[in-house]
Amino acid sequence: MLIKQVTIYHLEMPLKTPFKTSYGIMHTKSLCILKIVSDDGLEGYGELEAFSAPWYTEETTNTASLIIKNHLLPMLKGLDIKEPSQINQLFQVVRGNEMAKSAVETAVWDIFSKLSGQCLTAYLGGNQGDIPVGVSIGIQKDTTELVRIVGEYVRAGYTRVKLKIKPGSDIESVRQVRNEFPDLTLMVDANSAYNRTDISMLKKLDQYNLAMIEQPFGVTDFVDHAWLQKQLSTPICLDENIRSVSDARQAFELQSARAINVKIARVGGLDEALKIATFCHENGMIAWCGGMFEAGIGRAHNIALAARTEFTFPGDISASNRYFEKDIIKNDFKINNGKITTPIGSGIGVDIDQKKSGILL
Repeated sequence: MLIKQVTIYHLEMPLKTPFKTSYGIMHTKSLCILKIVSDDGLEGYGELEAFSAPWYTEETTNTASLIIKNHLLPMLKGLDIKEPSQINQLFQVVRGNEMAKSAVETAVWDIFSKLSGQCLTAYLGGNQGDIPVGVSIGIQKDTTELVRIVGEYVRAGYTRVKLKIKPGSDIESVRQVRNEFPDLTLMVDANSAYNRTDISMLKKLDQYNLAMIEQPFGVTDFVDHAWLQKQLSTPICLDENIRSVSDARQAFELQSARAINVKIARVGGLDEALKIATFCHENGMIAWCGGMFEAGIGRAHNIALAARTEFTFPGDISASNRYFEKDIIKNDFKINNGKITTPIGSGIGVDIDQKKSGILL
């Protein structure tokens, strides 16, 4: 496959409600949609998930766009691509910039699955049908509001809920949610808000039957996470630390975590995500698919990945109406009894709605 044309569309999508984490409050999501056209006329779509500011990783929408235009796309000019995994290997000479790489690589996967005449789920080896999913809830103004919001999502069919926490908004929030929903699969995500001095509080989380505690310590740390995991019965999950299968191997060898949040954009694309999932499966670690406030293109890629059997825990793949008033795709993803249905159309199986997205194709 040869790449004939590439177009990048820049979007600014307002959130339905502000989303608060230990990093700060987000009101809008900046993103880019990448359209690649092959020499056969097939179109592949990828989504750039970097945020407008470098608070999650060092990448931003603007910097990643420049990397794509000035470094990644020139490497593909005139290249006869034999298989999508070739892109991951080719991009290894570019340090970091995983989200930029992922936007390009996922679009190539979309084209190759269309070339094969399959949906991306089947092309990746996943099971078509319904897959269980969960929802992530930001820090709220008080616990009463938090319990109310959790209740709304439970009634909507979500069976797994993740609570964002930070110092001052942790134990009491977890306690009240657990008291109200004793059988709910519940986990927390700290986004690196704690350190060793918070050990007494973190130990208290053990009593609430949590599925896991995500990223309590620093984004490059493995040693302190290993120290903490030895003192907790609740599994630790790593997120921001994991950029490659080598990072997953390091977490396993040091016993820093028992679970990995696999985000396609954070690890540079689907090829690396599949390697991480395989490693987790072979070594008894929980693998699950995380979310990055994706619009419909990115969500479709997530669903295809999460349909693989290695993903044994519900991912952060919520309905299309979870974050945005209107998504950019024609057929919205909906939740039914805590599950979402994999698209059956060719490739990622969704089409951009030009009226809703403002993208003129």
